[in-house]
Order: sequence, then structure tokens, then C-alpha cells
Amino acid sequence: MTTQSTSVESILGFTTDSGHTFGTVEIAYETFGTLNADRSNAILIEHALTGDTRATEWWSGVVGPGQAIDTNEYFVVCANALGGCSGTTGPQSTFSDGLPYGSRFPTVTIRDMARLEHNLTQILGIETWHAVVGGSMGGARALEFGLLDRRKTRKCAIIAAPAFAEADQIAWAMMQERAIELDPDYCSGDYTAIGRFPTAGLGLARQIAHLTYRNDADLNQRFSRRRRAADYYEVTSYLDHQAKKLTARFDPHSYVLLTRALRDHDVRTGRSADLRTALSEACTDSLVVSVSSDRLFPPSQVEHLARHLPGQVDHRVIDSPVGHDGFLTEAAAVSAALREFLTR
Repeated sequence: MTTQSTSVESILGFTTDSGHTFGTVEIAYETFGTLNADRSNAILIEHALTGDTRATEWWSGVVGPGQAIDTNEYFVVCANALGGCSGTTGPQSTFSDGLPYGSRFPTVTIRDMARLEHNLTQILGIETWHAVVGGSMGGARALEFGLLDRRKTRKCAIIAAPAFAEADQIAWAMMQERAIELDPDYCSGDYTAIGRFPTAGLGLARQIAHLTYRNDADLNQRFSRRRRAADYYEVTSYLDHQAKKLTARFDPHSYVLLTRALRDHDVRTGRSADLRTALSEACTDSLVVSVSSDRLFPPSQVEHLARHLPGQVDHRVIDSPVGHDGFLTEAAAVSAALREFLTR
């Protein structure tokens, strides 16, 4: 039977790329399975923007007993991202004055998140991860994790994520951020301290994002022009449902911070303007997966990353009508690629 546990570790004096130093940062994580005697069977799972530490739930067809990332065989760790809202220090964490950080929480980067997980690696006593695996924002985190010190990563799987965000992704991110910021209950991120919550803004941001997670052909096929009422379409009901689900479980300021981190993602920053040079210290055994219908991070953009990575690189395109969310919904195809990669 697979063992599972939830833990929080405290890290002292962590400094972000923006120059902010936390006296203490807490990082929350879940583990699945058992670490073997020589600590060689550990896999780090990186969650997407609104994901959490419960990898066996949101990636149930990929992670778990008997799955591609088999928790009977591997010791699997999934940590909540810095700035998130599932246990790791974020904007709802308590500041020194007893109130939430709110607007005082610093800008965080994908690299900050990866560096914090390098600290966790040291605490866990893992010299080298068998693999670091992630999709979407998690893929960007996996890439940065390997770039920080490839000796810590034997294999790296980057799914539906690019080397850097381009103008189209930046534009979509801007609309989501504005939707939240323009909600009068947002109060620059200090809503909790005054007992408010920008439900409408966060819900609209989720609806905008969801249009990039799904393909237009998929939406047309599923909903067509069907209505639920005279002025209420089926697709509108679907988007309203997505908004309600997220507002019930996610923090709006975390959403803004993490959206900005992915918007600003660029592995060339602080390394080299030349992508091949910037990636020269990446893991040398990589799997890069794109989704055929992805309109958030199109296959050509993901392939561009694959062509510039060093060492052995396997690029796969998963055929799916769904769009970007195919990295979650096409569990069989993702599992097939990962199973071959992890055992070769």
C-alpha cells in the first residue's frame, strides 16, 4: 500500500529575485510512496498555476499506484509553489504585524519557486532526483529546477510549457490580472484584512484563462449555440461553473502573483540572450511534450524549447482536441510517454 503524508518545512532567510528577504518561509508538500535505501527513486512533481500538493488527485491517471509515476515504486514529492495558497508562504500568510501579507507580499518568479524547492531537496536529503516532472506552469518550474543545478536532476519532463512567455501569453495574463485588480473588493490585495473578497474579479479571470486552456473547436463541438435560457448559453453556464469552482478554493492575490510569474517566465533572464547558451546547463536527459491543439502554448513554441535543450531530448506531440488542458485530460497518452521516459 502506498504511504502518503503531508508536511511543512521552515526555511530561514530566503531571498527572492526581487530582493525581498523572508525571515522564514514555510514550504508545504505531500509525499507518496517510500524513499529507498540509496535515495535514488525520488520524483518531484511540479503543479500548474492553480494546482496544489495533491498530485494523485489532479493527475490521478498519471500519478498513483500502478500508474506511470508509480507510487509503489517511486517516492513522489509535490510541493506548493511559493506565493500559493495551499500551505506554502503566500499573500494570506501572517506578516509580522499579525495581519496577512496582502499587497506587501513580494513579486515572485518561477526561479524563486525552483530555488525554494532546492532548499527542500536538501532538507529531504535527496542528492539527485530520479526525475522532475511538471505541466504548464509546473513545466516551467521543472525546467528552472534543472537549470539551477543539473546535478540534482537525472531526468526532466517538461509538459505543455515553453522556454519563455511570448506576447500572446503576456496579453492573456494581463487581462486576467486586470479582471481581479478592477474588482472594487480587491483593495490592492488587502481584501482579507478588511473582510472582503473579489469574487467577481477572480471568477472573470478564471473564465478568461479557461478560454486559453480549451480549444475553440472543442468548445464549439461540446456546446454549439445551445441555450439554457433566452439569454443564457450552455457555454456561458460552463464558464460560470469554472469560475465558481475556483473562487471557492483559491486566493485571488495568489492568482495574480502566480500569473505574473508565468507571464515573466524567461530562462534567458540573467543567463544569455541566446537560448541555446541559456539552456546549456539544463538537464541532459529530457522529455518535452506538447499538445496538438494547445492555443496557450502552441506545439511550435514548445518544440522550440526542445530543439535548444542539450543532451538527449525526446519531443512528443500528444494528439488531443481539448487544447492546453490535454496535459491533464489525456492521461493515457501522457502516461505512455512518461513510462517510457522514466524507465529508459
